[in-house]
Amino acid sequence: MSNTASSQSFNPLKFLSKIGLDGFILALLGMIILAYLWPEGGLGEGPFSLSTLANYGVSLIFFFYGLRLSKEKLKAGLTNWRLHIVVHLSTFVLFPVLVLIAKTFFENADTQMIWLGVFFLSTLPSTVSSSVVMVSIAEGNIPAAIFNASISSIMGVFITPIWMQLVNTSAEGGESHLSDIMGKLVLQVLLPVVVGILLNKYGGAWAESKKKFLRYFDQLTILIIVYTAFSESFDQHLFSNLSWGDLLILGAGMLAMFFIGYFIITGVCNLLGFNREDRITAVFCGSKKSLVHGTVMSKVLFTNSAALGILLLPLMLYHALQLIVVSMIAQRLAARHHLAQGTTLDH
Repeated sequence: MSNTASSQSFNPLKFLSKIGLDGFILALLGMIILAYLWPEGGLGEGPFSLSTLANYGVSLIFFFYGLRLSKEKLKAGLTNWRLHIVVHLSTFVLFPVLVLIAKTFFENADTQMIWLGVFFLSTLPSTVSSSVVMVSIAEGNIPAAIFNASISSIMGVFITPIWMQLVNTSAEGGESHLSDIMGKLVLQVLLPVVVGILLNKYGGAWAESKKKFLRYFDQLTILIIVYTAFSESFDQHLFSNLSWGDLLILGAGMLAMFFIGYFIITGVCNLLGFNREDRITAVFCGSKKSLVHGTVMSKVLFTNSAALGILLLPLMLYHALQLIVVSMIAQRLAARHHLAQGTTLDH
């Protein structure tokens, strides 16, 4: 009986899930290890290669995303314009500026590629599903979270390439290169979303009923992209100059970037007199970055780059850390709110 009681009192899997370390993050680590041990599997080319299949998967991800996005959900959060401005300025201006300021710490040639990956991360739109989930857990403004995360995804198709073109001086072709990138992103990301939205009234209910399956499909596509990206980087020995100490420093830098952004957004919300619900939505939507958009855009922005694994490394670290940290913050905010109302949480 004591063993049974002990196992019920502490479940390692539930504990890891509670702090944000779910199976998907562990699977991401598994893909990196697999790429290190067997890079050949991710190097194939042709119509049935993993890389090509991932491209098709990406378009399907955004089609199903649009299919689940009803006009009613967007209209519900449309009127709170001050909140929207704070979220999008945080996402597309605050974080890139923070990383530009930090560029002085990445002066040598070995760290320039890492800095470019960090800057790429900083320019990405907010993640949709986890932003809304965390806002819901913390009992924030859910309609506004849905609106902002959705609009952020669309804005990122245009804003992220512009930022990258401004700082990536090695890119050739100038405006024509930028227009080519945007054209690819519109075809691969924006067009499927628009088609999905237009078909929402026909297939939206079905997509909602298959939400769990579609989430697994999203994750599988990301895992394939990560595996092929790291396979090429390992095959070219691009991680040979990167030590475990460098990874720890990079992880600490990702945490520092998150918390600096988090506290600045909180301060702005306080100055503007936002209520509790809007403040939660602003800090969660404004500080999170989308792994889906990052992996998709990296394939377009850094086409045929063997360094793609290194460029994605900051994004994956930030993704894992933001899930852990934001999950803990969301639960703490919810508990504090319930205590303030004089209620008791049932854990």
